[in-house]
Amino acid sequence: MSPGAYERVDPALRPLLDAVTTVALSADNLAMTRSQRRLPIPPADADGAAVERSIRTIPGAIGDPPVELIVYRPPNLAQPSPCVLHFHGGGFVMGSAAAMEGPHRTVSAGLRCIIVTVEYRLAPETIFPGALQDAYAALGWVLAHAEELGVDPARVGVAGESAGGGLAAALALLARDRGEHAVAFQHLTCPMLDDRTCTSLEPNPHTGEFIWTAHNNRFGWTALLGAEPGGPDVSPYAAPARATDLSGLPPTYISTGGLDLFLEEDLDYARRLMRSGVPVELHVYPGAFHAFELSPSASVAGQARRDSLAALERLMALRPPR
Repeated sequence: MSPGAYERVDPALRPLLDAVTTVALSADNLAMTRSQRRLPIPPADADGAAVERSIRTIPGAIGDPPVELIVYRPPNLAQPSPCVLHFHGGGFVMGSAAAMEGPHRTVSAGLRCIIVTVEYRLAPETIFPGALQDAYAALGWVLAHAEELGVDPARVGVAGESAGGGLAAALALLARDRGEHAVAFQHLTCPMLDDRTCTSLEPNPHTGEFIWTAHNNRFGWTALLGAEPGGPDVSPYAAPARATDLSGLPPTYISTGGLDLFLEEDLDYARRLMRSGVPVELHVYPGAFHAFELSPSASVAGQARRDSLAALERLMALRPPR
């Protein structure tokens, strides 16, 4: 830890930091780390407990295995309703859709929307583009079954945290370029967007000290790419920050912590989106590290959760131009 790193953390967030052990990921400990719950995922609130939960297994891309989806739907929901297609975090190597059940129930009930979360394949067992193919299959399935699900096909957006945010951004790019499916918005929380952060000659000296470190970032990107990050031929559908044209992407929300390893790549992506004419809402929370939003009591975490929900509500209310 660099001198003064702990002191730069918002004091209200330090109890969460003290309770979570930062693990240096490796091939030897990945399986064990996957089996442990490292971060405190909050349970559903009282309204969220009434949300209906179902599991769907859909066809994957040609030659790929089926993809499991978890669908959350509030009772007595007006139809057709907005839908959030969600991707969990975990550096592309960990995490699961089911782990986010509590927050998904709470958000589904509070915003009266359908949430579909995707159990995409993890690396290194499946390298790029496997997870993205699962994501694209899920988007296509939701839109093809919109009437059955009670979904408004004009208000299907993508969302995710960390690696899931990167995957959501990649899916938005792929959907734009293929022109088969429309994505209404992207809601990206501390998204993992740029493999070149691993190889920067001038890394930010004040980010990436906690939870998700530079070491783990290199491990995650190497696992996803099946090669060392930073090379000249990395696809923008793997690392969305590599995309040279961001025009035509949907309205976007991006949030990150001031101490998050992804701070500068997220800021740069937001800047480039704005320069491309994409409406962007950007939040940076001082003294906050990766996944700080999970703190149950810190005021900065509560503010981030409120900002996130308010932005998602606004994005879901948007109608695409005719």
